[in-house]
Amino acid sequence: MELTQDITTQTAIEEGLTEGISYSQYRDEVSNFVDNDDTSGTNKTEALINYTMLNDRRMKRWDKTIKVSDEVKECIAKFKGNVTWLVLTESWCGDAAQVLPFVNKVAELSNNIDLKLVYRDENEALMDAFLTNGGRSIPKLIMIDNTSGNVLDTYGPRPSIATQLVNEFKETYGILTPEFKEELQLWYNKDKGHTTIQDLLELLKV
Repeated sequence: MELTQDITTQTAIEEGLTEGISYSQYRDEVSNFVDNDDTSGTNKTEALINYTMLNDRRMKRWDKTIKVSDEVKECIAKFKGNVTWLVLTESWCGDAAQVLPFVNKVAELSNNIDLKLVYRDENEALMDAFLTNGGRSIPKLIMIDNTSGNVLDTYGPRPSIATQLVNEFKETYGILTPEFKEELQLWYNKDKGHTTIQDLLELLKV
């Protein structure tokens, strides 16, 4: 599936590809935010600074403990495209901290996937071109064909099962409560990235 894109979107994508950083650079930047009691984004509240600290710990844990089965590795090896995964994120985003380590792991296992990350608040035009239900939800992965420059598909902000849980809760209660958000983080811990990896395999069509 190729997505149509206007000149504004094309320009925003090109800027994102130019400015995008690697996952390891992103991890270094998040750690630096923690060391300096800071956070990414334009809204530097104490709460978001604390979320950045929490997310740094989450990503450290996942980076050390991710396990990928031989079956998954074989599937990834079948991908013969040539793409860039351009991902919008922020250091304070809990969903990003639970998803990005697995996005990075899948990208690491393929020579045909280049992963680049950009901050949402620094790339408003790019974010606004890839809204989720009208909202600036992150993380948002944009899969770009490196040969044609076309956007092939998008992914995010949450794994498919987590998205279903969120949608069902919103339909029932209207908003996501702090208690639900805590339960969602527990779901991520129990899922151990399985759903994210399966979703990404579907994105690659392997």
